[in-house]
Amino acid sequence: MTEVERRQLEDRNRVVSEARKWILTPYHNGADILGAGVDCGMLIVRVFVDLGLVPAFDPRPYDPDWMLHRDDEKYLSFFSQRCARVIKPQPGDLALFRYGRCYSHGGIVTGADPVAIVHAYHDAGCVVEEALAQNPALTDPRRKLAFFSIWAEKTRA
Repeated sequence: MTEVERRQLEDRNRVVSEARKWILTPYHNGADILGAGVDCGMLIVRVFVDLGLVPAFDPRPYDPDWMLHRDDEKYLSFFSQRCARVIKPQPGDLALFRYGRCYSHGGIVTGADPVAIVHAYHDAGCVVEEALAQNPALTDPRRKLAFFSIWAEKTRA
């Protein structure tokens, strides 16, 4: 394993560990306080920004139901500007889901086979970790799923 690969593996492990610290934090749209409240987008922002893996940014404010009324890929653009799409996710990558008319939900990949994520899930009322195959709402064939990685972006740059 090269030094770059070793550092990437360490960073991926740090992302997964940090994401898991948020488990059971209540779901609250637009919030980003560990143990008090967070939504899916701000969970991803807090983990990656707080670990120093991406420059600070804040996508707020956004309405909790904007994806039902607009085609604008606002959520997808937050992450596609900082990451590259990948086919096979690895721990530490992102899983983004299309809800409504555009991508509007996401989680941090914690397992690759089977794919598992940590995500702030409105239906659960909190941050949970689960295998995608265990959640019929996320695996619904009508829902689009895309994976992104900050490490793919760094390799490409």
